[in-house]
Amino acid sequence: MRVVIMGGTSGIGLATADLLTADGAEVIVTGRDPDRVAAVKTATAASVDATSDEDLTAFFASTGPFDHLVLAFSQGHTGVGPLAAIGPDHIRAAFEGKVFPYLSCIQKAQVTSSITMISASSARSTLPGITALAAANGAIERMVSPLAAELAPVRVNAVSPGVIDTPWWSFLPEPQKEAQFATAAESLPLKRVGRPTEVAEAIRYLLTATYVTGAILPVDGGFTVA
Repeated sequence: MRVVIMGGTSGIGLATADLLTADGAEVIVTGRDPDRVAAVKTATAASVDATSDEDLTAFFASTGPFDHLVLAFSQGHTGVGPLAAIGPDHIRAAFEGKVFPYLSCIQKAQVTSSITMISASSARSTLPGITALAAANGAIERMVSPLAAELAPVRVNAVSPGVIDTPWWSFLPEPQKEAQFATAAESLPLKRVGRPTEVAEAIRYLLTATYVTGAILPVDGGFTVA
């Protein structure tokens, strides 16, 4: 099994690379941060700027056909805050850091079996201050079904994580992050935040579930039902 993980040098993407490599898969991960790219030990790592059409074209030309594409880009915390307080640049960045690169990768990649996109539970959240993130992740989840129909027999699915302990939260001071995690955990049926490996296990399932397409799989500790 040959897998390309775009945005796979940190967090959920890296956890997925580690898991699939341990399973015996051939894994290529990409990232923009040269230090993170150099630090990857379990998979082949390449420096790719997914916002660059030239970078993506050259990268996918070099990989040729492969089995599975995992899209794990993050726009970071850009766009977090009350809508009235964030500028248009931050709103655009929420899409330019994730939605548009996802679409560009899907256009260029020579995938033969499946595409799995990482969205987020913000797509279905009523929490204030995340409107831009909700819009971006909602756009990703909404395009799963038409892509599954258009690209068949290639399967297209999404994993929708809730609050996961990843470097995404590094913009908060540690005490504030821990308080945020405690509040989130209390609101969830499972009473804890998630681990990157738990999302990676869901991604692995979708890669190997040959009769599943057009699905959005929540991995959120019960956020969806709560």
